[in-house]
Amino acid sequence: MVAVALAATPAFAQIVKVDGSSTVFPVTEAVAEDFQKAKKQKVKVTVGISGTGGGFKKFCRNETDVSNASRPILKAEMADCQKAGIEYFELPVAFDALTVVVNPKNAFIKQLSVAELKKMWEPSAQGKVTRWNQVNPAWPDQPMKLFGPGADSGTFDYFTEAVVGKAKSSRGDFTASEDDNVLVQGVSRDVNGIGYFGYAYYLENKDKLKAVQIVNDKGQAVAPSMEAVLKGSYTPLARPIFIYVNAKSLAKPEVKEFVEYYLKNGAALAREVKYVPLPDSAYRIALEHVQKGKKGTVFGGTAEVGVTIDELLKREAKL
Repeated sequence: MVAVALAATPAFAQIVKVDGSSTVFPVTEAVAEDFQKAKKQKVKVTVGISGTGGGFKKFCRNETDVSNASRPILKAEMADCQKAGIEYFELPVAFDALTVVVNPKNAFIKQLSVAELKKMWEPSAQGKVTRWNQVNPAWPDQPMKLFGPGADSGTFDYFTEAVVGKAKSSRGDFTASEDDNVLVQGVSRDVNGIGYFGYAYYLENKDKLKAVQIVNDKGQAVAPSMEAVLKGSYTPLARPIFIYVNAKSLAKPEVKEFVEYYLKNGAALAREVKYVPLPDSAYRIALEHVQKGKKGTVFGGTAEVGVTIDELLKREAKL
C-alpha cells in the first residue's frame, strides 16, 4: 500500500492552492478545469470556498497561492499580509451583479429600493422588523425569512456597505452561510424567503427563484443582467470581483502558468459562467502588472460601492 501511494505522488507534485470567495468560485473553477485539461492533469488546482475574508486569512498566513475575492482587500488584511511578508498582485477578473432573490410564489415584491432593503437588514431591525408589512404597509402581514452570506463573505461586506452604509453592519437574526447553494435552497423552499448572492448562483437556479429589480439612484427599477452592469444602470449592487496572487508563489512555474492562463481565458470563461467579462484591455493590463511586477491594490484598503467598469480600468492603468 505504501509503495503505491509513493508512486502516485509525482502526479500531484505540482499543486496550485486557491481559496476564498464563493462568488468568484464559478469563474476560478471553470479556469481551473480548463487549465488542468490543458496541462494533461500534471498540475492540480484546488479551489476552496471559505468566503473572501476567510480566504484572505489563509492567504496572509501563506497557506494559499491565489485568493478569490468579491471585494478589494481591506486595511486589516493588508496589515496581516505585510506582517507575514506577503506581497500580492490584485487582478480584477470580472464584474458581478449582486442579486436579491425571493421565492417565485412571492407575488407582491416586484422591485425594492435601497431604503426598503436597509429596513430589512440594518442592525436595529434585529428581532423587531420580522414581518413584510413592517417594511412596506402595502405588503402582507406575513413572517419575513431572511437568508444571507456569513460574516466572512465579501458579498456580505459589499451588500451591507451598499445598503446599510457600513460594511458588516447587519442584523444577526438571519440564516447565514458561506455556501450560496444553502441560501438558494432556503429561499426556494420558503414562500416568505428573501436572500442575496452572486448573479451566477441566481442564473443557475432561476427556475426556483425570482430576481428582484433594484431601484437605482436615478429612480429606475433595474433587473440584474450583464447589459445593466455594462451600462452602469444596475447600481449600487454591481461590483468588480478579483483574484489576488501571492508574489512569491509566482516564482513557481505552475502558479505563473495558471495565472497567465486565467488572464488570457478569463473573459470567455467569465461569460460562460454568466458573469460580466471585463474589456480585453483590462486583462492585458493585469497581465502587464504581473510581468512588470506592479504589486499592491488600487483601492487603498477601504470598502467602496458603485465603482464602474470604466472607473476600475482608469485606476488599474495608473497602478
